[in-house]
Amino acid sequence: MAQRQVVEDALQQAAEHGRVCALAAQGQRDLQRCLAAHPDLFAEGPFDGALTSSIALAIAFSAPWCEAAELRLTNRAVLWGFALDWQVDRLATSAVELDGLVRQQLLVADGAAATTDDPLGHLLADLLADLAAEPAFAELGGAWRAAARRTLHAMRQEWQWKTAMRDDLQPRPTLTDYLNNADNLACTVVNVVHWIRTGGADTEAGLDRLVLASDAVQRALRLVNDLSTYERDLRWGDLNAIMLVEDRAVVEQELARLVTEATDLLGELRADCPREAAYLTRQLGYTTGFYRSTDFWGVS
Repeated sequence: MAQRQVVEDALQQAAEHGRVCALAAQGQRDLQRCLAAHPDLFAEGPFDGALTSSIALAIAFSAPWCEAAELRLTNRAVLWGFALDWQVDRLATSAVELDGLVRQQLLVADGAAATTDDPLGHLLADLLADLAAEPAFAELGGAWRAAARRTLHAMRQEWQWKTAMRDDLQPRPTLTDYLNNADNLACTVVNVVHWIRTGGADTEAGLDRLVLASDAVQRALRLVNDLSTYERDLRWGDLNAIMLVEDRAVVEQELARLVTEATDLLGELRADCPREAAYLTRQLGYTTGFYRSTDFWGVS
């Protein structure tokens, strides 16, 4: 009987993994439709099936209790974050061009129509239209717009730091400065989208605390990402926390501190917002495990 129970438990566990992967497969198919609907934006090589699969898997394993329809906007918000990151880090060639890009996205986030020559703005406008149709947007839309502004300004700040360091124009930022700019990872802006789509009354009441916890997770994931992508960042000329300290161990120690800080905040949230706390916990754990072996970007 004991052996039979072991087999039955293994079957149940595998079935649950299969269900979550099916949830991710549905998310990936929707993301592929999104790519097809915006060919001018996603003509670049990095936006392939592996990227959309990785996004959909990350969201499905972070919120496995959701249905595919509930995760559609979260997945698309992640895709917008990747598209924005690519435009800023890889395609922007001047401060004037970057300022124009950020200014246009801010206008669209505030409800303006995207211009005909702004494919990134059209993606954001589509996302915002779907988000604004959610009942919770009336109460939480301001929090999303605030998170979007933070993300856009943070990506511009990182570009400015990276460019100044490359040209030896000013001292590099401190690790504290860098972590205070962690909105450039675009995690919290996605999480607010997720909570607008899936949250209830407790989410609305506790959103300020959820954003604080999300920001703590975001700072930790900023270093998880950097520790895993240092060699790629060197090749691409991107900024990385390891470049700001004398010893990689400093970043590893700071990551350990940030994980403790985040888990303490998540523990405090569990009583009032158990599902949202579980989502952030799984996001932190899943992404940490993912980066041990690979990266979302598939280009060398």
